[in-house]
Amino acid sequence: MSTESKERHIGTVDGSPVVEKHYRSILKTISWRVTGTLDTMVVSYIVTGSLAWAASIGFFEVFTKMALYYFHERIWSRLKVGLEVKQPPDYSI
Repeated sequence: MSTESKERHIGTVDGSPVVEKHYRSILKTISWRVTGTLDTMVVSYIVTGSLAWAASIGFFEVFTKMALYYFHERIWSRLKVGLEVKQPPDYSI
């Protein structure tokens, strides 16, 4: 498998292409899940009043939501909605 298939061009910086690799989606998935799981545990504790229930709910949902987010992110990386190709000006100074 070539390196090209693991990269997705998402723009340019100073004329150089910017690519997003799969491991970036994985890192974003993990960081978002840590944030989301802490939120779920706080809400679960407020609703149930039980730290044990809050921890078990948080433990279970962290795995299911990481998988869901990863696939959600990869699907969105293939959609063109909200993306715009900016053409460089026909002149330079």
